[in-house]
Amino acid sequence: MAMKVGFIGLGLIGKPMARNVLKAGHTLVVWNRTRDKARDLVEEGATAAGSPREVAEKSEVVLTCVSDPPALEEVLWGPKGVMEGLKKSSVLIDSSTVSPALARRAAAACAERMAEFLDAPVTGGTWGAEKGELVFMVGGRKDVLEKVQPVLAAMGKRFFHPGGHGAGQTIKLAMNLILALQVDALAEALALVQGAGLEGEKLIEVLQASMARAAVLDVKAPMILAGSYVPSFPLRLMHKDLGLALELANQIGVPLPATAAAREIYNAVKGATREDVDYAAVAKFWQK
Repeated sequence: MAMKVGFIGLGLIGKPMARNVLKAGHTLVVWNRTRDKARDLVEEGATAAGSPREVAEKSEVVLTCVSDPPALEEVLWGPKGVMEGLKKSSVLIDSSTVSPALARRAAAACAERMAEFLDAPVTGGTWGAEKGELVFMVGGRKDVLEKVQPVLAAMGKRFFHPGGHGAGQTIKLAMNLILALQVDALAEALALVQGAGLEGEKLIEVLQASMARAAVLDVKAPMILAGSYVPSFPLRLMHKDLGLALELANQIGVPLPATAAAREIYNAVKGATREDVDYAAVAKFWQK
């Protein structure tokens, strides 16, 4: 069933997500802070809106996929924001990675307007977004998830429903915590092996045949060995997500000592790197 869909945020993940919505036959209205990023989608059949409010006014389902909490707050509550144009019975789906508290705030604002909300962050990287094989972690009402399934199915292959509003964001922060620690551990282990005079590839050979193997390392190990960090998931965003995880942990009284230590390393690399790099560039901490 084709639906009227609005998409806000056409970055590394958002643009291929929006493109797959269009390919699936849905009507698509798009907005991005940098208007040029919408040009090719408009050429493919989408309509460019002049503001987030206009996107909401023209859509049954509004998707947002922006970089951080301030960006989400701006597109939702800023001048000509989504909340000014959100229609009764429409559904707002946020696929950004933000705090569970912000997701619950957005859900309450939607309820005031008799609309529905789902926090639906994703994992899978740019390759998953391009192939339409993202994994969604969805917080909110299950019947609302079922209502928008035709739209989400254009972008993803699996949809998990861990609970109410904020649950999707909680799971996503925990997931990214694991990914950040895995890549940090790989970089540290490679530094040990190479510091001892051995080739890093020797570690990877054994790693891939062991219990320590992880799918993320299939992608990140070649980056680290080559010293090439073209961003699939930027380090600046992983650094932000580790901060959000630590913020949540402080709120609920759960210590995250390994996460806190890893974030210091990500912080050091972020501060010393001017270009936009993948989070595998955490390995630069050891590559002096």
